[in-house]
Amino acid sequence: MIDFKSSHFERDVILWGVRWYVAYPMSYRQLEEMMEERGVEVDHSTLNRWVAKYAPLLEKEFRARKRAVGSSWRLDETYVKVKGCWKYLYRAVDKAGATVDFFLTAKRDCKAALRFLRKAICQHGKPKKITIDKSGANTAAIESYNEESEADIEIRRIKYLNNIVEQDHRAVK
Repeated sequence: MIDFKSSHFERDVILWGVRWYVAYPMSYRQLEEMMEERGVEVDHSTLNRWVAKYAPLLEKEFRARKRAVGSSWRLDETYVKVKGCWKYLYRAVDKAGATVDFFLTAKRDCKAALRFLRKAICQHGKPKKITIDKSGANTAAIESYNEESEADIEIRRIKYLNNIVEQDHRAVK
């Protein structure tokens, strides 16, 4: 449970501010104006401190309460524009379509794919199978992970089974 004892504002006010900043594309000054319209006078620098302090704690709580994912994953990457710059978004979903994890990076190479794979496995455990398209970086990353951790993750290269991930990218773009 997150501790709000030392804060001058109520728990709900802090959670509103953090949620609005994380969920919507707005600045701290715009958020300050929104809060002021609702009768809460808070400075934009205070909102910044709230987001820096409570956003990681909230993410940790949310991840702890997330449902377990399946043992068969579909992994893919796509190219998205973030604040005017093109980045690679790595995503993994389980067989049912539930998001396992995602990772945003500037490069599409074995090193980035391996970092994503380690992060996902650390959070959710090792899968039995991973379905990918014909991406060389993903193949090399899974093979590298299998060698370094003596795992036996099965690699399946079936383009059409990855449609669950591909179709979901439309909402991300």
